[in-house]
Amino acid sequence: MAENAPSAQLALVSFNKGSFIIVEGKRDNDCFFIVKAGQVRISKEADVGEGEQTMNPGDFFGVVSAMSGHLREETAVALTDVSLIAVKKDQFGILIQKNTPLAMKIIRSFSQKLRHFDHSIMKISMKEESVDDPESLYSIGEYYHDLGNRKLAMYAYVRYLQINAQGMNVANVKARLGELGEIDNTIGKPVVEFNIRKHEGEFIFCEHEPGNELYILQEGKVKITKIVGGNEVLLAVLQAGDIFGEMAILENKPRNASAISYGDTLLLAVNKANVEGMVKAQPQLATRLIQILSERIWMAYRQLANLMLKDPVGRLYDMLLTHIEKNHVPIEKKKPYVFTFGVKELISMVGLPAGDGRVAITKLMDNKTFSLKDNKLMVADIDEVQRQTEYFRKMSLLDKKREQAKTTFR
Repeated sequence: MAENAPSAQLALVSFNKGSFIIVEGKRDNDCFFIVKAGQVRISKEADVGEGEQTMNPGDFFGVVSAMSGHLREETAVALTDVSLIAVKKDQFGILIQKNTPLAMKIIRSFSQKLRHFDHSIMKISMKEESVDDPESLYSIGEYYHDLGNRKLAMYAYVRYLQINAQGMNVANVKARLGELGEIDNTIGKPVVEFNIRKHEGEFIFCEHEPGNELYILQEGKVKITKIVGGNEVLLAVLQAGDIFGEMAILENKPRNASAISYGDTLLLAVNKANVEGMVKAQPQLATRLIQILSERIWMAYRQLANLMLKDPVGRLYDMLLTHIEKNHVPIEKKKPYVFTFGVKELISMVGLPAGDGRVAITKLMDNKTFSLKDNKLMVADIDEVQRQTEYFRKMSLLDKKREQAKTTFR
């Protein structure tokens, strides 16, 4: 039961042992919680490698759904009688001003969670481990050299020499740089200006290099890419207002993807030493960072949960529902919806081989609710997507329980 408190203050709420505090899939996402006293168990329906977690005083939960506006992605149960601080989305600025270290704890934990999800998705969907290896800078340089992209190749080669001076490919890199001509002496230099302009097709940073700044995109667009299996994979296109590059500086680990300017761009750089000061002095930026990370985590969790579904048709339905929910479209019976992609893109999104994808799409299109409009997938009843997704998720859970039972009784 919540104690009475002015709206500007953080509310204190209590739950008895065994009570459900939040439930996965529910829309009661108006606040998140900080444990003041007692213990809370957190679990997720999909097995995404986190397992059950126990929250103790000072820990927090429910932030992703509260800050992104999506359905709850976890279930929280009181292991003991608990006392919790409830924080509404519009009160996050108050929390930052009162307790900046806690805000930084949330941001850092989100960065770690997102890296875990990204690595898991890469391992399952692309059959590759994401490895932080400076030798990979040579492979990236070779990739762009073979494409004839002098700027990006030079950047990767120069950073290789700066970071990995004793590496096994030093001689090859020096030979390549000799071919490319005059070297850009600004590559790898510390950022000394807050406002940075980049022209079309320039590295802001490259995967596998150390990171010392996060960036706020003020004008233009930025592509987030990764070289996987000898191909460049486009992960995202960022717009003005987006924040990126935070994972490397919060975790002191190399960049896990590359950022390339997409047209002329204007960036605001915030270095590692100034991040906590920025959070405290400009709570609106910290709130924006939490919102962006929450959205990314929600999407990464849904992608990883999708990969756990064994039925290919179920994965198609699940991905369609993910995109509906990502755009915050209300689920209503008999409401039509046109997706921004067609069947080929849908197959690619769920990572199915071409043959399996065609079979799954045929089964999906047997449901007469679906049709194609200007090569875009359309559903006549948006509620049908949710019903079918829930069915396949339940079947997946039953299969999982049957497998667990077999293991238990062997």
